[in-house]
Amino acid sequence: MGSLSLEIQFAALIILLVLSGMSSMTETVMMASNRYRLRSLASNGHRGARLAVELLDKTDRLLGVVLLFNNLVNVAAATLASVITINLVGEEGWALAAGTVLLTFFILVFSEITPKVIGAHHADRLAVIVSYPLTVLLRLSYPAVWFVNLFVSAILWLLRLQPKGAKSSGMSVEEIRSMVLESGQYIPQKNRDILVNLFDLEHITVEDVMVPRGAIESIDLRHAPESIREQIATAYHTRLPVLDGENERVIGVLHLRRMLARALESGFAVEEIPDLVAKPYFIPADTPLYSQLQFFQENQQRLALVVDEYGELLGLLTLEDIIEEMIGKFTTTLPEGANKLAWNEDGNVLVDGSQNLRELNRRLGVELPVEGPKTLNGLILEHLQDIPEADLSFRIAGVTIEVIQTEDKMVRMVRLYRPHTERMETAPD
Repeated sequence: MGSLSLEIQFAALIILLVLSGMSSMTETVMMASNRYRLRSLASNGHRGARLAVELLDKTDRLLGVVLLFNNLVNVAAATLASVITINLVGEEGWALAAGTVLLTFFILVFSEITPKVIGAHHADRLAVIVSYPLTVLLRLSYPAVWFVNLFVSAILWLLRLQPKGAKSSGMSVEEIRSMVLESGQYIPQKNRDILVNLFDLEHITVEDVMVPRGAIESIDLRHAPESIREQIATAYHTRLPVLDGENERVIGVLHLRRMLARALESGFAVEEIPDLVAKPYFIPADTPLYSQLQFFQENQQRLALVVDEYGELLGLLTLEDIIEEMIGKFTTTLPEGANKLAWNEDGNVLVDGSQNLRELNRRLGVELPVEGPKTLNGLILEHLQDIPEADLSFRIAGVTIEVIQTEDKMVRMVRLYRPHTERMETAPD
């Protein structure tokens, strides 16, 4: 090497530093690349992605060839730097030390940090490119890599750190949920909301989204026939629970289409309703919403009556309620649809006491607790441990609540004040 000119030695050193940088960048690119994106590209026939996936499935060989090449290049660069230093200033100790420090600086800046930063920021784009030379290099140096890995495997065995198989680790639900939330421009906001709602179905019970008992539109056989006929004629829903008229026990569900067919054939009498009802379908209140969706499908049902542990009716759940929990409200013709939940210009809103807390949080962007009571009335009664009088104000989870009207032992109407707004200063204490 001493017979080579100084210019050739400097050129060789630069080439070695470039090769070292490429090796460092390749290591970072392969380790930081998104394996799931590469698998998707590979399934679509991308050859570079397929090679990258094959390399990542054999991490010991991949790291073996990269580090083997990187260390060979770095050792060669250190040796060449020593030769250049001797040719320039001789074998003085201070000169060799200075050359070592200078070479270390160049390796850190140009062969380690800079290439690795570039590789980390463009890992997915570069992985399908560097997989080609890596595959060739692995085949050429396979005997050396295999020999080195023998010692690595022995050390891992002594330390009881031997890897258990080469299967890739799966992703948990929370990890997938985080990926959806961080997908940014790749998934539209509406689609992200739907996917996140799907993940949350496992943690939501039917009691969280059911229509409470007091809000169920039902037929009570105790009422006069004229009243029942008028109710059927003006009913918004096509399926109505029917109460027996004595102890308010549900005897079945009346499908108005079936009743209409009977009326067109032979007229209609209220006394015939018990013969037209379908058998009621009861479900426990603590059933997970996702499981109930499957039960609806298996039992070919669209409506279920929610009961507590004592068999008492708590509410009603439909297939549409579950779908709306996933994709948001899509019915716009409900009688109460005109009263939209939205803050007015003064930063407050009138809310019915029977309003579901989950829907309230979603529509108003607040964080009222939903672990206990499911309605605003229930939350207020639990918080105060009493039935409040009108004009009483208090605060829950940063939201100022003013009771407007109470009736029949429950809160009928309240006014909510938006948290952290100027109107909060003028809200009642």
